[in-house]
Amino acid sequence: MVKKTKIDFDTNDLFDKLVKYCMVSGAINLDLYAEYDVKRGLRDSNGKGVLTGLTEISDVLSYKLVGGRKIPCEGELYYQGYDIRDIINGFDNRKYGFEETTYLLLFGELPTDKQLKTFKGILGEMQELSAKFIRDVIMKAPSANIMNAMQKSVLTLYSYDANPDNISVENVLRQSLELISKMSLIAVYAYHSYKHFDEGETLVIRNPDKNCSIAENILRMLRMDGKYTPLEAKVLDISLVLHAEHGGGNNSTFTTHVVSSSGTDTYSAIAASIGSLKGPRHGGANMKVQQMFADIKSHIDDWTDEDKIREYLVKILNREAFDKAGLIYGMGHAVYTLSDPRELVIKECARQLSEEKGMLDEFHLYETVERIAAEEVMKARQLFKPVCANVDFYSGYLYSMLEIPEELYTPIFAISRISGWSAHRIEELVNKGKIIRPAYKFVGVHKDYVGMDKREEPEFKKAEEN
Repeated sequence: MVKKTKIDFDTNDLFDKLVKYCMVSGAINLDLYAEYDVKRGLRDSNGKGVLTGLTEISDVLSYKLVGGRKIPCEGELYYQGYDIRDIINGFDNRKYGFEETTYLLLFGELPTDKQLKTFKGILGEMQELSAKFIRDVIMKAPSANIMNAMQKSVLTLYSYDANPDNISVENVLRQSLELISKMSLIAVYAYHSYKHFDEGETLVIRNPDKNCSIAENILRMLRMDGKYTPLEAKVLDISLVLHAEHGGGNNSTFTTHVVSSSGTDTYSAIAASIGSLKGPRHGGANMKVQQMFADIKSHIDDWTDEDKIREYLVKILNREAFDKAGLIYGMGHAVYTLSDPRELVIKECARQLSEEKGMLDEFHLYETVERIAAEEVMKARQLFKPVCANVDFYSGYLYSMLEIPEELYTPIFAISRISGWSAHRIEELVNKGKIIRPAYKFVGVHKDYVGMDKREEPEFKKAEEN
């Protein structure tokens, strides 16, 4: 095992002082953001994203213009102009909903039956990793955080590509299809490697079945017996569809645009996007929802007692319970107000699966918390517009019923979102935009250079007072 490097400064605790100085000297007067009209987080004062680009890949709607006024409406999500609900309803009993959605995102049109079968065949042929790659990359130095393992693997695939730096659309499309096909294998194999080498569990490396969908293969490769029900595969497939894309402004997709605009290779761009999605403010929210519900269930015995549920949710909002952050996770969204269309679909999937699993009581608890939390969040924040549950509210619960371990919650998101990232990367390259370079205004002070013999220790107390 590699030993962690320990920083060993002398007895004057220089390192502690340097940390303190970073905290003090790096703090910018918050009033300056208003003075210079800085759009922090690239959002305006109302929380709406600043327009930084154009896209045809997807559209996220939360309001309609009526007489020049913005009126909140039920949330809508469109992939290449098609309503996501119509797309999902159009799958009927076909297994390949996610593959069909990936085709739509990449090429802009719904595939014919022949095109879909051919496309699925292409993905199936690419859905493999060499034994050498699995042994030397995935199994070597396994990580407890599977997102880091995925980043490492994606970056290393650069070395296995005969033409990695070619950013022509033809080559990038080939690379994108390779990554879309391999992401589920990388995630599941990385998980099994970690559980085996770090926790002593049985190592399971099962090859994917090229006749199965990506959702089916995730369940096949993940489970010891490789078995699953048709409903389990169906709801996982729908979840992949719902997470595949959500506009160009979300953090990881915007990262794809930013990094791609520099002209770098596909593997570097996608690894950067994975790093963005790993952040708990972006892709890890469903894990927080699950942890919150575990806490709620540990404090409330009667899941039908709405008064006790309301009382405990108020404690959470008042920073008196759970993680003391004052947040009810899974509630609220940066764009949607009345409803998140993805949440409505995944909620119905959770309902169906809870019936099959005999877990309706737990599903009803989620419904109750969702309803009461919407009311209490509005009261606590003195909001006049509604607060809706977002897609993360039920997705973790759905994954738990699918026996997907928490370590794979965010990686499942990445397995899905790689389709959207790939579509946006190609869109960025096709349109030959400028390198993305927003401005940061310098608000520090210009100083005269001081020679070594005249330098003194920073005055921490003075800096703190400022």
